[in-house]
Amino acid sequence: MSTIRTIVSEHIEWRSQIFKLAKSDIIKTYSGAAFGWAWALVRPTLMIFVFWFAFTYGLRGGGPVEGYPFVLWMIPGFIAWFYMSDMLQQGAGAIRKYRFLVTKMKFPVSTIPTFISMSKLAIHLCLMVLVVAIFIVTGNFPDIYWLQLPFYMLCMVLFFTAWGLFSSMLAAMSVDFLNLVKSVTQAIFWLSGIMWDINRINSPTIQFIMHFNPVTYIATGYRNCFIYKVWFWEQPDRLLIFVFVLIVMMALAVWAYKKLIKDIPDVL
Repeated sequence: MSTIRTIVSEHIEWRSQIFKLAKSDIIKTYSGAAFGWAWALVRPTLMIFVFWFAFTYGLRGGGPVEGYPFVLWMIPGFIAWFYMSDMLQQGAGAIRKYRFLVTKMKFPVSTIPTFISMSKLAIHLCLMVLVVAIFIVTGNFPDIYWLQLPFYMLCMVLFFTAWGLFSSMLAAMSVDFLNLVKSVTQAIFWLSGIMWDINRINSPTIQFIMHFNPVTYIATGYRNCFIYKVWFWEQPDRLLIFVFVLIVMMALAVWAYKKLIKDIPDVL
C-alpha cells in the first residue's frame, strides 16, 4: 500500500508537469515535419485504406458485418489499435526514452509512462473526431450507444498506462525485454480481432480465452458503440474478465516499481 500511495502522490504533486511533458512529447514527435500534426492523421488513414483494399478486393474477406460495410466495421477497432500499439511499444520504452529525467533530474519515474499515455490519448481523440465524421458522412448518425465511448477509452487508458509503468520498468533494466515487446506487437495485432470478427469463432472455449486479451475487449467495445449496438453491462462476463486483467496489470506495475525503482538510475 505504501508503494501505491507513493505513485498516487507523485501524480498529484507533479500533475502540472505531467500535462506539460505530454504536450512536449506530441510536439517532439512531429517536430521537423512540414505537415506537422497532419501526419497523426495521414498514417492511420493510409493504413485503413490499404487494409480495406486488401480485404475487400485482394483477400475477399471484407464482406459486410452486421449490415455495415467492412471499412466502417474496421475503422473503430483499428483507430483504437493505434493508441494501443503505440503504448505497447513506446510505453515500454518510455523510461529509456526519457532517461535524462531519471539520471539528471529528480523526476518521479512513475509519471513518465503517464505523460506518454496522455500524449497518445490526445492524438487518439483527434482520430476519433475523424471516425465520427466518417460515420456521419456515410449516413450513420450518433445514437445513444455512442455515449459509452468514454467508458471504453477510460478502460483503455487505465490498462495501457499500467502496462507502460510495468513494461518500462522492466525495459529500463533489460533491452531484451523491449525488443521482445516490439517483436510480439504485430502478432498481437493479428491475434486480437482487429481485422476480423471474433464473434464468428465457432468455438466458445476459444472465444472465452480471447476475452482475456484486453486489446480484444477494447476493440470489440469500440465496435459495440458504432456497429453492434450493445451496452457494456449487457456483457457482464467480458467486463468482469477485463476488470480482473486490469487489476492484475496494476498489481504487476506496482510490484515492478517497488522492486526496481532503486536500481534504475544506476542501470540507465
